[in-house]
Amino acid sequence: MAATTDIPPASSSEAIAHFSARLSFETDVSDVAADLADGAPGIVVVDSRSAESWDQGHVAGAVHLPTAEIPRRAAEVVPPGATVVVYCWGPGCNGATRAALAFARLGHPVKEMIGGFEYWAREGFPVESATGVPGTPATVTRRSPDPLTAPVSGSACAC
Repeated sequence: MAATTDIPPASSSEAIAHFSARLSFETDVSDVAADLADGAPGIVVVDSRSAESWDQGHVAGAVHLPTAEIPRRAAEVVPPGATVVVYCWGPGCNGATRAALAFARLGHPVKEMIGGFEYWAREGFPVESATGVPGTPATVTRRSPDPLTAPVSGSACAC
């Protein structure tokens, strides 16, 4: 017997329900980058990390709202009816999951950006960081895409 099929795959109807549900809870960095570049309405990208992490680098176009502050400050950051997309450091961190839960508890439609800031940066999307000098604008940089995570041409994987 093969390790892959020791436990048989789900039926098609179960697979449809499962994968549809996952897509209603998650989005990926490529889709978020495309939406931000297109100016898609009704989406607010929220970085749920600490101030130090935010200053070190964050998704260009995101807003900063640490998870602990969501219950108190969500209304000032998220317009009514907007879909919130949350992220944290990366796949090894459940901070975005905690932030998504906090927004859901407040009644906001929310998705988690899988891969987090790590994959945003690794795929070569715009990263904004603080300069450390008050009154000085933040800098925006792009790194070359990591060939293990994205096409080096910088184009979308089209998956």
